[in-house]
Amino acid sequence: MPEIRLERLVKRYGDVEVLHGIDLQLADNEFTVLVGPSGCGKSTTLRMIAGLEDVSEGEIWVDGRPVSHLEPKDRDLAMVFQDYALYPHMNVAQNISFALRLARRSRAEIDAKVREVAEMVGLTDFLHRKPGALSGGQRQRVATARALAKDSAIFLFDEPLSNLDAKLRGQMRAELALMSQSVQKNMIYVTHDQIEAMTLADRIVVMHGGYIQQQGTPRDLFERPVNKFVAGFLGMPPMNFLAGDIEVVGDDVFVAGAAFRIRLSDARAAAARKHSSRAVTLGIRPSDLKYDPDAEAGSALKLNVEVSEYVGAQSVLLCRCGPERATVELSSETPMALGATLTFAVNPDRVHLFNRGTEVAL
Repeated sequence: MPEIRLERLVKRYGDVEVLHGIDLQLADNEFTVLVGPSGCGKSTTLRMIAGLEDVSEGEIWVDGRPVSHLEPKDRDLAMVFQDYALYPHMNVAQNISFALRLARRSRAEIDAKVREVAEMVGLTDFLHRKPGALSGGQRQRVATARALAKDSAIFLFDEPLSNLDAKLRGQMRAELALMSQSVQKNMIYVTHDQIEAMTLADRIVVMHGGYIQQQGTPRDLFERPVNKFVAGFLGMPPMNFLAGDIEVVGDDVFVAGAAFRIRLSDARAAAARKHSSRAVTLGIRPSDLKYDPDAEAGSALKLNVEVSEYVGAQSVLLCRCGPERATVELSSETPMALGATLTFAVNPDRVHLFNRGTEVAL
């Protein structure tokens, strides 16, 4: 499997620059997910790797070879598109084998490859059907099987699950995860769905505004976000952000806001003491707030419950913390009532601090 490297990659449309010199190195046999909101540059990056968009500046390297000026057919890659792009007049087997037939492979080789990839993605019983007789999930499997049949070194996925309903997306996520383990290829996957990114990726690359904000394993990005954007983008429900000021009282360091005062752990306190400004944003994930009516002052938030969203074993509470809103994720068995003011313990080792001006993590 090749190593892929993007070096100072820039993309412009006329006078508008949408990618601002990004650098990225992708290791062998790695499932990389480019994630970010609409307009962040993730699909543009993927299409430049595929050769479907010209490179304005910079270079794309594959195994030490520059490829940014090669035609897509010469880059040894296969791509799965958002809209499937199947031939409606061909059956499943013909769609899967299309690239092999263009390459004039033997009939025996084509038949063997079609059977192999059809079994891999669960299409063995549908080879004689045409796309119009398939469900959305089955059509997505055909598009994936067609890419696998090319046996390319690199597989690109451009939001392949976005047209599916929520239940089918969950099923296809699991199938893609299993497929990536068995195929053992370089895969680059674009999505705006952070759940897909967290569940599928070996490495997540978070993009925003044409820049890479952070890259790393899902755990790294979830537990150690480098800025407020990454912290708020990854995780569902999203992280709570509360404006506060640093207060140093003897050996203790607090973050105090309009309706809270939280004592920091030693590690967080050391970072806060070095901060040049007192103004910070306190970040707390909804799952890190634990209902505890006996929690001590300085280690708890008092929240007024405004909305309760029941989602089975869990409930999501939308609350008010003074002038700001906060979300809590807790067991549905936890007693609570709308309008009640409840106390939630805060784990000081799990809070995050961000410079309120630059939004960079302390």
